[in-house]
Amino acid sequence: MLYVGTSGFSYEDWVGPFYPEHTDKKEMLKLYAQKFKVTEINSTYYSLPHPSSFYYLQQKVPVDFKFAVKAHQEMTHSREENPTIFHDFKESIKPLIDSGKFACVLAQFPYSFYNTPANRDYLLRFKKRMEELPLVVEFRNAYWINEETFRILKNNDIGFCCVDQPPLKGLIPPVAEATSNLGYIRFHGRNKANWWEHQKAYQRYDYLYTEEELREWIPKIKKIAEKTEDQYIFMNNHYQAKAVKNALMMIKLLREELKIKEIKEKEED
Repeated sequence: MLYVGTSGFSYEDWVGPFYPEHTDKKEMLKLYAQKFKVTEINSTYYSLPHPSSFYYLQQKVPVDFKFAVKAHQEMTHSREENPTIFHDFKESIKPLIDSGKFACVLAQFPYSFYNTPANRDYLLRFKKRMEELPLVVEFRNAYWINEETFRILKNNDIGFCCVDQPPLKGLIPPVAEATSNLGYIRFHGRNKANWWEHQKAYQRYDYLYTEEELREWIPKIKKIAEKTEDQYIFMNNHYQAKAVKNALMMIKLLREELKIKEIKEKEED
């Protein structure tokens, strides 16, 4: 199953470009779910909501909707030996799991999380504490991109997050790799000028992909799909709903590709 959506859905600057004027925040998810079948929850990076919050959230979407949830910053950035935060995280998302609407945990590590023996060990401890929950990791520096990393991830059923971002030294290149039965891709935008130097965080993600740029990923998405059961594609260029525009654009491109494939198969028959 292929899911395409955005990293988050509750943005004030989406009112107008995507949501109707005067849309209440409580109504955003219902409106969002009319267009997409998946979203990424990023707010859990900053604080863990009470389980009741996710219980009411999942009631607003259809039964086939999925939520990918980002790990809390203590789990990925502080990385102190604190089993409590892992327990609290799992308790928080339990309503999503019970409802069958949980996709996976996204563990986004900082650029300073280098490929060292200690950090490789931490990845394995992280996976163990997640127990049976599907886990995907996003690295931020290119030192992780090698066959040894992919081998470790595959041997421990940890998914690899592919990324599209500016072609800057040290950042992850746009490789297409799958290390578990989940394919996962995040589009951060290619705003080179504001990636490292910006006054506001949103400026980094102020970028609208062209159709040609997204089309570059179609062969890569097909490659990942051949190795996985479910594939998740998220647009993180959220400024002024550019993520929505690109997510809809990607859905259109993938549908066109599927039609072409069907036509070719009929011709071969």
